[in-house]
Amino acid sequence: MPAEWERQSGVQLTWPHAATDWAPMLEDITAVYQEMAREISKRESLIVVDDIPHDDTWARDHGFITVEENGQLILLDFCFNGWGEKFPARQDNRINRQLYERGLVKGTYESHLDFVLEGGSIESDGRGTVFTTTCCLMAPHRNQPLTQQQIEERLKAYLGAERIVWLNHGSLIGDDTDGHIDTLVRICPDDTILYTGGDADHPDLDLMQQELQQLRTLDGRPYRLLGLPLPRPIYDGDDRLPATYANYLVVNGAVLVPTYAQPDLDRLAMDTIALAYPDREIVPIDCRPVIRQHGSLHCCTMQYY
Repeated sequence: MPAEWERQSGVQLTWPHAATDWAPMLEDITAVYQEMAREISKRESLIVVDDIPHDDTWARDHGFITVEENGQLILLDFCFNGWGEKFPARQDNRINRQLYERGLVKGTYESHLDFVLEGGSIESDGRGTVFTTTCCLMAPHRNQPLTQQQIEERLKAYLGAERIVWLNHGSLIGDDTDGHIDTLVRICPDDTILYTGGDADHPDLDLMQQELQQLRTLDGRPYRLLGLPLPRPIYDGDDRLPATYANYLVVNGAVLVPTYAQPDLDRLAMDTIALAYPDREIVPIDCRPVIRQHGSLHCCTMQYY
């Protein structure tokens, strides 16, 4: 499975519409998607899923996961079941096949619709290590009765991984995904890891940091760890939303970073991400409308290599 910073051919956005949960804020979320579309299309191709029926717009979790095998691109079509059957996703599992049949994505199609796997739940370094979280992949209503070892064996086979790193700690208040790794820990070039730092309300993030400090590369070296600030609490009514700077998107020549109208923390997060990606432009995207549906920028997108 390629690393996200490898050369891409395009990025998919699944567009919001009035029959989705975005209906009460459709104008605001459409403006964010237009900004993402402009920034992506400056640098690579953009696939917009609009006329294919869909229940939600989180392309990261219903889009193809792509791997390379002997120089060929393999399009892996996994089951998306609304993050453990929390939300309807019947139509979303038909998107990939239609994109492939219309010729909008190129590669060898493989159906794995008997296995639940969301793109936001895995991170690859492009060199044989895939990172994930036990709280997500072992959560109810995903792949029971498979054991952790059986799931690991499938991940290795499907993704071409030599090892699976399971993180046992880390979650955000308000998260619907059971701890997607792309809200917590992101793998970067040169054995660097960006991770979400904690606060008094998130003691489990401190335990996650301790796990990362003990982690070693395949050749036995410690990772370079860069902590990201946690945004100050953002609420929708009484509900605290799972805002995170870790949910950025790497595209050709740039990193699109979610921001939340907190200038000091937004700048600190962008400067920290720039340390991991010194050769790329850092582009802020105001994701306050996105976080109202408990996701952020990376969740909205899926890249193709």
